[in-house]
Amino acid sequence: MAARAWKFGDDIDTDAIIPGRYLVINNPRELAEHLFEGLRPELAIQVKEGDFVVAGDNFGCGSSREHAPLALKGAGVAAIVAKSFARIFFRNAINTGLPLFICDDVDKIKDGAPLEIDRAAGTIHDLSSGESYTTTPLPQFLMEIVDAGGLVEYTKRKIATKKMSAGAKV
Repeated sequence: MAARAWKFGDDIDTDAIIPGRYLVINNPRELAEHLFEGLRPELAIQVKEGDFVVAGDNFGCGSSREHAPLALKGAGVAAIVAKSFARIFFRNAINTGLPLFICDDVDKIKDGAPLEIDRAAGTIHDLSSGESYTTTPLPQFLMEIVDAGGLVEYTKRKIATKKMSAGAKV
């Protein structure tokens, strides 16, 4: 199913994603009400479940705050596609279960373009232009964390699996 691309440029910092004054909020849905408030306030109102954020280099730079990927997830953003990610944002996004796709061709994607992402094939399909772009796949263990919904859920599942297999050996 196609979803809208919300296009941004380079060096989008975590304060632009979710301003620091809202870091007292821990509910992802409430955080989402302030998503990109100073940069694109219409996004928080118009974003639909499954939409994508598309950006240039160094997305998520600045302060280390888990609130940034949580706000994106709370808004229903399905994934972030960028040329590159700031290391701490990358880690926080994976740890909260937000999929990331690295793509050198994001400059070709227009704001509002309908996109489909085929994670298994590692491609992004731009339905407005008919073009397809290749992504750099995440390693399997990181995709397992994302698929579990984040690091906490992934760890809970691993512990439960170990307990079950240990109980079977008794």
